[in-house]
Amino acid sequence: MAIRNVNYWSGVTTLMPLLGGFIADAYLGRYATVLVATTIYLMGLVLLTMSWFIPGLKPCHQEVCVEPRKAHEVAFFIAIYLISIGTGGHKPSLESFGADQFDDDHVEERKMKMSFFNWWNVSLCAGILTAVTAVAYIEDRVGWGVAGIILTVVMAISLIIFFIGKPFYRYRTPSGSPLTPILQVFVAAIAKRNLPYPSDPSLLHEVSKTEFTSGRLLCHTEHLKFLDKAAIIEDKNPLALEKQSPWRLLTLTKVEETKLIINVIPIWFSTLAFGICATQASTFFIKQAITMDRHIGGFTVPPASMFTLTALTLIISLTVYEKLLVPLLRSITRNQRGINILQRIGTGMIFSLITMIIAALVEKQRLDRTNNNKPMSVIWLAPQFMVIGFADAFTLVGLQEYFYHQVPDSMRSLGIAFYLSVIGAASFLNNLLITAVDTLAENFSGKSWFGKDLNSSRLDRFYWFLAGVIAANICVFVIVAKRCPYKSVQPSQGLS
Repeated sequence: MAIRNVNYWSGVTTLMPLLGGFIADAYLGRYATVLVATTIYLMGLVLLTMSWFIPGLKPCHQEVCVEPRKAHEVAFFIAIYLISIGTGGHKPSLESFGADQFDDDHVEERKMKMSFFNWWNVSLCAGILTAVTAVAYIEDRVGWGVAGIILTVVMAISLIIFFIGKPFYRYRTPSGSPLTPILQVFVAAIAKRNLPYPSDPSLLHEVSKTEFTSGRLLCHTEHLKFLDKAAIIEDKNPLALEKQSPWRLLTLTKVEETKLIINVIPIWFSTLAFGICATQASTFFIKQAITMDRHIGGFTVPPASMFTLTALTLIISLTVYEKLLVPLLRSITRNQRGINILQRIGTGMIFSLITMIIAALVEKQRLDRTNNNKPMSVIWLAPQFMVIGFADAFTLVGLQEYFYHQVPDSMRSLGIAFYLSVIGAASFLNNLLITAVDTLAENFSGKSWFGKDLNSSRLDRFYWFLAGVIAANICVFVIVAKRCPYKSVQPSQGLS
């Protein structure tokens, strides 16, 4: 039940950014969305902290709490879902707003933007590292309430610092619903489906670079050519062009932006298996740590602190990747990124496969030792926590880059939300997968893979099953990635 609650909350938290990203891109703008969302997040933290200090909201009055009171449950779930809503606006808007501070039309700034996502995640992992060490220690030794106060104060300070920087930011004006132009392209293409294609793509409708002031013009691609019909000019009279309905005629750039959205859909689906693998680190990996011997020297390791290994691995691998690998790969491939984004994502998937194989072998060893009454040190979990860090450094950061860069410029908050939704959808899929696998295991062998505790379960078999799923998914991803074109932007007149 606890794992399901974690997965449901995690799923909602990582799917909410789709709504937050849409509001940021279409109506509020990224800066305003960050302010509003952070305030809601702060409200959730305040309520969560209060539930540990206000007598009427405390779990119970006894030292040992058999079952929490209803008032505490209500306050707790309202608080964590306020945090979830706040995260929905904060995560996609803040990251895309940060990346917006670099000019795509400036050579040096464009290079810095390529590094932005690496350093963003290094900073993020530094925060996670603090959370799973210092904050986890305070929760364990001092109390959850004190930890809540610290987190609330830190969040309040970060909100104030963000607000102070207002005069120095670059802003992108929201351009209305990004879904309307996509729908218009489909309507126009279907309406003109019987018209012949022009002999040259340059004959398709497009505004000039001087007229196009918001965003960048895109180059024509042969992919999804049917949609090009939305840009076919029926009446070349300039006055008729001006009066033409946007549901009948669209620019080539609008058509290409619609193609971009369609292109990212198969990539999204083909990375769900990786998301399921990543979900194990915050659920079953931690449950494994709880059942193992956590004494190292004279110190007892809190289960959540095992994430320290993942965070450290991520920080080290991203730093090495940015400072050593990228310059080396640039000289070999002549690609400014070193390797292209989809190659980076695929590399991380291979690491996720290795993670599941290691996890299966370690769990089998743990079960054998448990059956012989031989405790197993939590150190045995170190390899799987570290290898998943390598996987995250390649795939998670690669997904952030991909969904930010490969969507229309007006949808970049939604792009980051698409990346976050991979993990969210994977959390829900993980629950369904556990239920389905459990039912099949009982039907075929008469014994569940998921017992009342890990010692009566066969988690090793589930890990082997996931390894098989990820291996098959890598093959699918390679096929999809080879057929997926990248965004092609027309050179800017002001490129420097």
